Amino acid sequence: MKRRQLPGALAGSVLWLGRQARAQPASVFRVAWVSLDRADSSSPVLAAFRAGLAELGYTEGRNLAIDAWWGEGSAARLEQLRGPILAARPDVIVAQGGIALAPMLHASVDRPVLFSMSGDPVAARIVDSYAHPGGRATGITLFAAELTGKRMAMLKEVLPGMRSIAVIANPGHPGAPRELQSSREAAVRLGLALSHFPTSSVAELDAALNKIARARPDAVLVFADGFALGQAERIAAFSLRERIPVAAGWALFAQRGNLLAYGPEFTDVYRRLASYADRIHKGARAGDLPVEQPTRFELVFNLRTARALGITVPRSLLLQADAVIE
Repeated sequence: MKRRQLPGALAGSVLWLGRQARAQPASVFRVAWVSLDRADSSSPVLAAFRAGLAELGYTEGRNLAIDAWWGEGSAARLEQLRGPILAARPDVIVAQGGIALAPMLHASVDRPVLFSMSGDPVAARIVDSYAHPGGRATGITLFAAELTGKRMAMLKEVLPGMRSIAVIANPGHPGAPRELQSSREAAVRLGLALSHFPTSSVAELDAALNKIARARPDAVLVFADGFALGQAERIAAFSLRERIPVAAGWALFAQRGNLLAYGPEFTDVYRRLASYADRIHKGARAGDLPVEQPTRFELVFNLRTARALGITVPRSLLLQADAVIE
């Protein structure tokens, strides 16, 4: 095969340009990952976010750098990290949850912010509207008030004789009034007496659980948020001790010992959040990107808990489950 020869001067120029191109570092997309969690390099949601970016052509060490900042369970620590995060000059900040998001909305933060949060971002006044967020923040909300009725209906299917239900909810959670209204409407449809226990602290939760133990409802529904998730084991221990089944909104509740969970699939949410980051890197303004709501949901049953409570979960529900904890 004959090779086409370039004139000497042009060949030299092409060679020089090639060397220069290789010498120039690729444009690195810098992402600050901010989480209330304790440092965890194996975090499944961070792994899902990384996987989403990889699908879009990003490779860490080549054109992507993710700096993870961990609150170690302390909101105050996240406030202290704001300065160092900004000093690192990330291209975008990704906040895992509302508690991690709050410090990133401070007036001193001049970076676009992406979030995944359990509450309603409009009710929390984080965005102007779902369609037109405005400002510097956008993302995906896990909030889906209409799912409360589905969880109650599943409990009714598991417990055909159910006549009463207690609802544990954080009154400070953005969107909680909508969730409570949805629950009350579902209770009427299902013929259930509903009692409401507002809890926003461990002391209030303990007092609520004591009242529920005395009232003896047939089941408990927990509205999912960061505070409730942090108390999932405590609630599960109460459930086993008092033999009252508990349903909630995120798979982690079932994984931590409660009977059932039905709600947004976390890994899908964070994989989708990667597309937001990509669009911002390519020039989009965060405030122009609509806030999305969950599109994929998962149903998880904890059969160990069911057996301990003497409950038989109908096969029809088990066939619908995305995961069953044996």
